[in-house]
Amino acid sequence: MKYIITIGREYGSGGRFIGRLLAEKLKIAFYDNELLTKAARESGLSEQIFKTYDEKKDSFLTAGIGLYSYDMSLGQKVFLAQFDAIRNIADTESCVIVGRCADYVLKDYPNVVNIFICAPLEDKIKRAVKYYGINENKAASILAKMDKKRKGYYNFYTDRDWGKARNYDLCINSKIGIEETVDAIYGYVVKLLKLDKNEE
Repeated sequence: MKYIITIGREYGSGGRFIGRLLAEKLKIAFYDNELLTKAARESGLSEQIFKTYDEKKDSFLTAGIGLYSYDMSLGQKVFLAQFDAIRNIADTESCVIVGRCADYVLKDYPNVVNIFICAPLEDKIKRAVKYYGINENKAASILAKMDKKRKGYYNFYTDRDWGKARNYDLCINSKIGIEETVDAIYGYVVKLLKLDKNEE
């Protein structure tokens, strides 16, 4: 059986690490930055453009342009290219996809499990300092800005509210630890999808 796990996450919650470990545990593919490369290759746009506009909503000046207009902004072209890449991936293989509105893009697909990961501020600050080299004194402000950006992007391109429990199958706080969170999500996914643990 083919299935997809999508992961929305607060910045610093460990969502990317959790997604990668979960994919390894389930023995399926993992897509995060890899999705940018795939979308760039399939769309003909440069990978640098995808990195520039990744999970960023359009500015006020371009926000009024329709998604399917001939005059689409680069941000909208990037979103649609990622949209197509996500669907192409979902059509061909089981995987974990982090961010990029994947839960919304695949809302009509069967066997999709949507996860949202949050964490206490102090945990997110520690992780941001350790893994991203962010100044500890500025970390709280940077974390808030990053989450505001992700929320703006998600709410701009979908008809849902980022981080709201009703939009996900499971919301989990990673304060229990990265590996423990992976184990909890793994157990939930196996139970929900009735997976054979010997044949994931």
